Amino acid sequence: MRRTLIIFSVLVAVGLYAFKQQLPLPDKVEDTVFKSGEELNYRLKYGLFTAAEAHLRVEDSEVKFDGRPAYHIIADGSTAGTFDVFYKVRNRYETYIDKSTLLPYLYTENRHEGSWHHTDKVVFNREADKITANKGSFPLKGKVFDFPSAYYFARNLDVSKLKVGDTFDMQYFLDDGTQTLSITYIGKEKVSCPLGKFNCLKFNPTIIPGRIFRKNSKLYLWITDDKNRIPVRAHVEVVVGSLTMELTNAKNLKFPMTAQTK
Repeated sequence: MRRTLIIFSVLVAVGLYAFKQQLPLPDKVEDTVFKSGEELNYRLKYGLFTAAEAHLRVEDSEVKFDGRPAYHIIADGSTAGTFDVFYKVRNRYETYIDKSTLLPYLYTENRHEGSWHHTDKVVFNREADKITANKGSFPLKGKVFDFPSAYYFARNLDVSKLKVGDTFDMQYFLDDGTQTLSITYIGKEKVSCPLGKFNCLKFNPTIIPGRIFRKNSKLYLWITDDKNRIPVRAHVEVVVGSLTMELTNAKNLKFPMTAQTK
């Protein structure tokens, strides 16, 4: 099971909650909800056991694209504990996004999962309306993201008018094409993670049944109901048992974690 890929799929799904046709997708973000230096750490549990860990951080890019400053976002994932003995995973995902539009310029991934190794380099050329990846060239229409850039862009959208039952669609590029993810807003709920208890917004993304997920599997996601909009918990049913993602540490946040409660 590619557990770290599940972690980042969950994180992106959490971030993509905010996309809906009537919500304005800004061409520029004047004041982002994150800043350079932010770090988020997660653990993925299979039942009672820690199966993997993930780490996300934001840096100022040393490289400019088209002469414009960019953020460099790095996401690392690895198996942990007994799982690391039987199936070692070491994955890294990186994206460079424009500091003003938060749209991606360049995305790379380097994945080592057991004996399997995969790399990819994705260039988003918006002037030519083209995405170039290792598997070829693909059309670029509208706002299309990679996994990490989608999450950080979505955190900056206004979700104050959400209603229970609202469903959202989002486009992101993965492997050899543009994919669409649908997410339903469930409502507000308090949840706990290793950092404490938080007031959260709850979402239910659609998942595709297969080797990992059952036909009736449900995925639930909780993000902080404050200015930071960071995921603190996710839970999904798999073929055997369930997986839970939890926030274990958050550093250098731009805003206080006012969603935290007793």
